[in-house]
Amino acid sequence: MNSNIKSIKRIRSDHGREFENASFESYCDSLGISHEFSAPRTPQQNGVVERKNRVLQEMARVMLLSNNVPRNLWAEAINTACYIGNRVFLRPGSRNTFYELWKGRKPNVSYFHTFGSNTTF
Repeated sequence: MNSNIKSIKRIRSDHGREFENASFESYCDSLGISHEFSAPRTPQQNGVVERKNRVLQEMARVMLLSNNVPRNLWAEAINTACYIGNRVFLRPGSRNTFYELWKGRKPNVSYFHTFGSNTTF
């Protein structure tokens, strides 16, 4: 096993309902992940996440609209945008992607194809 592989130690989120539930807390506890919340009504503490979410939404919107894909595939477009972002975007102040920092190796993107295409493997 690669000794460069990093594990998640802490997650910080706002008090959004998507992360504030017993199931998610149990999941984090089982993996030894500390889940912290930012102070209520202080969006300035959550600026990075808000920007990242906006980028994911814009990527998904472009994928759906530019390829005439039905809107009911919104969740899949968001999933794909996140997947691509982790393998392509560089971490600020670094020459590595988030995937490289986590896995200790460069990602393979040779299998990427146009979102919504009928390409089969």
